[in-house]
Amino acid sequence: VCGGPCEQVVLTPCKAEAKRPLTDAQQQANAVFSALRCAVEGGFAALKTWRILDKLRLHPRHATTLLRALLVLTQHEQLIRDTAQPTTA
Repeated sequence: VCGGPCEQVVLTPCKAEAKRPLTDAQQQANAVFSALRCAVEGGFAALKTWRILDKLRLHPRHATTLLRALLVLTQHEQLIRDTAQPTTA
């Protein structure tokens, strides 16, 4: 871990061009990207619903750590809900 700008990565989906459609691998990568993006956006929606970001007065580094932790917990909760076995009466 370098602790510097090398940790920051921006991912973007592949774009098709008029004469060059996406390959199957690019379409699959876009599907994975979309699923990850959906999970992160759901986490931010939860943070906005909880109104955590409205009153947050922290150094950006600490705020980022807090937001990452909250997103991990939100994703973990969603995973538990998605994998829970429905009980039959």
